[in-house]
Order: sequence, then C-alpha cells, then structure tokens
Amino acid sequence: MALDIYQHVTDVVIRQIEKGFEGEAFKPLWHRSGSGMPKNAINQKAYRGINVVLLWIASVEAGCSSARWATYRAWSAAGRQVRKGERSTIVVFWKKLEGRAADDADAQADEDDGTNRPRMVAKAYRVFAEEQLEGYEPPPPPVPLPEDERIQAAELFFNNVPADVTHGGSQAFFVPSVDRIQMPPFEVFRDALAYYSVRGHETVHWTGHQARLNRDFSGRFKSQSYAFEELVAELGATMLSASLGLEMEPRPDHAKYISSWLEVLKGDKRAIMTAASQAQKAVDLLWSFQPEAAAETE
Repeated sequence: MALDIYQHVTDVVIRQIEKGFEGEAFKPLWHRSGSGMPKNAINQKAYRGINVVLLWIASVEAGCSSARWATYRAWSAAGRQVRKGERSTIVVFWKKLEGRAADDADAQADEDDGTNRPRMVAKAYRVFAEEQLEGYEPPPPPVPLPEDERIQAAELFFNNVPADVTHGGSQAFFVPSVDRIQMPPFEVFRDALAYYSVRGHETVHWTGHQARLNRDFSGRFKSQSYAFEELVAELGATMLSASLGLEMEPRPDHAKYISSWLEVLKGDKRAIMTAASQAQKAVDLLWSFQPEAAAETE
C-alpha cells in the first residue's frame, strides 16, 4: 500500500502532542532537541517547515545530537555508509504538478490559502542522521555562545522587529485590534531567556496581522481557528528560539488547546503541514527585518 504522507506526518505529530506533558506543563518533543536547526548534511541547507518538526522529533526519539541528515543515496555518494538495520526518518518534499496531474484530487498548495499559485503535492523522502553511519565518531560538542551574548543577540533581533510592544500586567498577549504586543515586565520572568522565549511567541502572533501575513483560519477551522493560530505560534516560536540559541519556555496555557489541536489534526490530515508552513513564513518575515537580511538582498 502506498504511503499516505499527509496521514503519516499527522500521526507522528499527534503522538508527540499526546505525550507532550511534564506535570501540568505542555512540552512536546520538538522543545527538547538541543541540536539546533536540522540541516542537509550534503549542501548544508537548513530544513524548513514541517521537516524541522519531524527531524526534531526523530532526533529526540533516537537520542541524536547531530543536526545533519541526508538520504541513503546522498550519504553513499559522499563515501559514507548507513549502518545495517538503521531506521530512516521520513521528510517531505513538495513537487510542482503540471498539466493533467495538476487536477489530481490529492494535489494541493502547501498553504491552502486560495491563491492561484502552482499546485503542489507532497512526496516522501527517507533520510538518516549522521549518528546512523558506520564509523561515526561524535565531533567535539559545539561551544554555545555565552548566555550574555545570546541575550544580547536576542535583544538586537527583537529591537529590529517594528512591533509596538508595551510592558505591564501579568500576562503576555497580542491585541490585533490595536496591533500591539503586551508583555509583563522583564523583571517578573525567571531569566532573560524565558522573557525572550515568550516575546518570540507573541511576535509570531504579530506576524499574522492583516497588515502583514494576514493569517485568517476562520473559514477553514471555524470555532477552532484561535486554537490553530496558537499552534502556528507554538511552532514558529520554537523555530525562532532554536535559531537564536534560546531555550523554549513551556506555555502552561497551551494545555487548554490540546483537545482542539488534536481534534483539528485528526479531522484534517493536511492541517499540521499548513501550521508548520505558516510558522515558517512567520519566522522568515521576522528574519527579513534583520540587517543581515537587508545586506543579502542588496
């Protein structure tokens, strides 16, 4: 039987959401990968969207510390051999459909946003982590930036994002009607990294405003659209935290969204790919405000 890639990905994520509790806090496996953003071991390009989530989950389950992945054929071409008996991890590649194939009922654009972009279909690729190779010897662990440097980098990053942020009260939230992020005072957080983790979550919400990415899930997910937006912010904030070298702060309030997330994912096997894709778009937008992105464009 041919693999249903949409259902496979959905099942993987559902299992991790259901197992993602530590006490009262929701902390899924994608919070726990300390290897950073996964990359293709051959061309060094970072994986994106749903593949980031899938490879984070696989890394934690297999106890992998490396973020380098490639297909069996790619490792072989590089002169490396996957150990016998190792299990692959499925990632997704989007293929453009043309002609009659574009009318296939299983084909869809990865965003489901109603635009006239070329129709795409998800294809499965099987990859292996560097730890699964014969003769693998772990390299010396990378030396992380000192905490004060990571805090400084995060401060510069968020200062470059043109969001209106006010501080006060005891809760963090984004108010679309006035296009403003509300944060508790810096001093009430456990530490600076916790502050920037929460700041990242609310800033991902900020990207969805109609003046920017205009995320609106009400037509597709109706009464569960708010919970689905929280899933997008959860994934986007985790991607952002990893790229900034921050530890993701569990959100106690996410526990109340779990049943809605599971209901949506179980009822729509393409929903998690939409969430991850929208999260990636949000992170891309936030990085576009950084000076290095402007320099590359010039």
